[in-house]
Amino acid sequence: MRGRCFPRRVFACLMLAFLAAVLSVGVVGSRDAAARRLVNEPWRYQAHPPKRYAFAANARAFPYTPSECVARYGVACYSPQQIRRAYDIPSSLEGEGQSIVIFDAYGSPSVRRDLETFSETFGLPKPDLHIYYPQGRPKFDPRNSNQQGWAQEIALDTQWAHAIAPKARINLVIARDNSDLAFNYAQTWALGRGLGHVWSQSYGTPEAAIKSVESNVQLRLSHNGYVNARAQRISVFASAGDSGAGNGFRRPNALYPASDPLVTAVGGTNLFASDRGVYRRETVWNDSNPALCPFGCTQGIFGATGGAPSRVFKKPAYQRGFQPTRHRTTSDVSYDASVYTSVLVYLSIPGIPEGFYFFGGTSSGAPQWAGIGALANQAAGRPLGFLNPRLYALAKNGAAYRASFHDVTRGGNVFYGGGYRAKKGYDLPTGLGTPKVSALIRNLSHQGARR
Repeated sequence: MRGRCFPRRVFACLMLAFLAAVLSVGVVGSRDAAARRLVNEPWRYQAHPPKRYAFAANARAFPYTPSECVARYGVACYSPQQIRRAYDIPSSLEGEGQSIVIFDAYGSPSVRRDLETFSETFGLPKPDLHIYYPQGRPKFDPRNSNQQGWAQEIALDTQWAHAIAPKARINLVIARDNSDLAFNYAQTWALGRGLGHVWSQSYGTPEAAIKSVESNVQLRLSHNGYVNARAQRISVFASAGDSGAGNGFRRPNALYPASDPLVTAVGGTNLFASDRGVYRRETVWNDSNPALCPFGCTQGIFGATGGAPSRVFKKPAYQRGFQPTRHRTTSDVSYDASVYTSVLVYLSIPGIPEGFYFFGGTSSGAPQWAGIGALANQAAGRPLGFLNPRLYALAKNGAAYRASFHDVTRGGNVFYGGGYRAKKGYDLPTGLGTPKVSALIRNLSHQGARR
C-alpha cells in the first residue's frame, strides 16, 4: 500500500519524513547551518537501574513493611499497595481496556515468570503480557553484564507498570540491541501497529555523549518518531537519569530521549510513607548528599536524579514562564526513585540469585507514570495523548496544581559537577513534583473534555 512505512523500508520512510521536517525542529542554533552539516553518528542507550539484593526466593518469608525493611536491611521497601496509597491512586481505576507499550533491549528469558510471581505475591490480577521482537529474538547471554542490566530493567518496567495499572495489557517491544538504530526501528514498528496509547522508556544517553547533537541525523529521526507518536495521541514517558544533572559529565546536560520536547521526563525523589502507605514527605533523590541520603546511607551511594537544560532543543511553548532559559529543561514530573525508598522486584534471571530485589532509579518512575497515563485514559474514555501542555497548564492554576502534585522543595541534584536545587513550584530535579493521582486524573480528564 502506498503512503505507509512497513518494516522492510522503515529507514527510507524515516529519512523522507526527516528531510521534510528537519528545518521545523526546535533546535538550538541555526537551522540552516544544521541542515548543511547533517551527521550520521549513532549512539547506544543505557539501562542499568540501581538495586540491592533483598530476599530469598520464598516471597512470603520476608517482611513487607517499610520500617521492617529499614530495621533489617537499611532501606525501606514498598509494595504495590503501599505505593498506590502513597500517591493516592484510585482503586476504581485499574487500566481496563488500555495498553501500555514498554520498549527495552535484548529481552529476558524469565520476564513472564517473574511478572507472574510478582503479581501473585502481591495479590494483583493475572498479567496480560505480550512480547514482540520486531527484528528477531536476540540470544540471551547471562554472562553479558549489558544484557543482564537490560533484563533487570525489563522486570522492573513490566512489574511496576502492572502494579499501577494491573488490568492493562502490557506490550513489551524488544529492540535487537541497545543502539539508537534498533530503538528507532522498534518504535516505528510499534507505531505502525497501533500497539497502545502510552509508552514507557526507561533508558537514555546523555546529550553530551551524542556527537554533533545539533545536526545528528539519528537524533532527528528519533524526534520525528515522537512527532508521529503525538499525532497518534500517544503519551510518552522517559527517565531523566540516575547520575545527577551531569549524567556522568562535569557540565549539566539532559538525558535523551527524556529531553525531547514531545516526551514527559520523569525525575526522582526519596518517598517517605508509613507502613500502611500513608504519604509523609519527599525530598530530591541524591545519595551523595548526606543530608538527603536516608537512614544513615548505610548501603553507600546509588545515584541521584537527573534534570538539566537540553543542549539540543529550544524551550517549548508549554515551559514558558517556568525557567529562565531558552532551552528545553528536564525534569517535567517526578516519582519515587531512591533505592533507600525502594520498590520490590522479583528476578529469576539466569546468572544471578533468584528472589526479590530493592530497586530504584528514575527508570522506576517512567513505567509507573505510564501506568498513571493508562488510568487517566481510562477515566477520560479517550487517549489524552501528549500530556506536557496539560500538565504545565495545571501548574499555572494554583488550586489545581496544589491538588494534583506534591511540590518537592528540599534537595538538589549536584552529583558530579554542577546541578540544580529544588524550589517552590517547577524545578529541574523534580519538575512539577510527584502526583496526587486521583486529583490529577480528574483534572486531566476535565481538560480532555474541554479540548
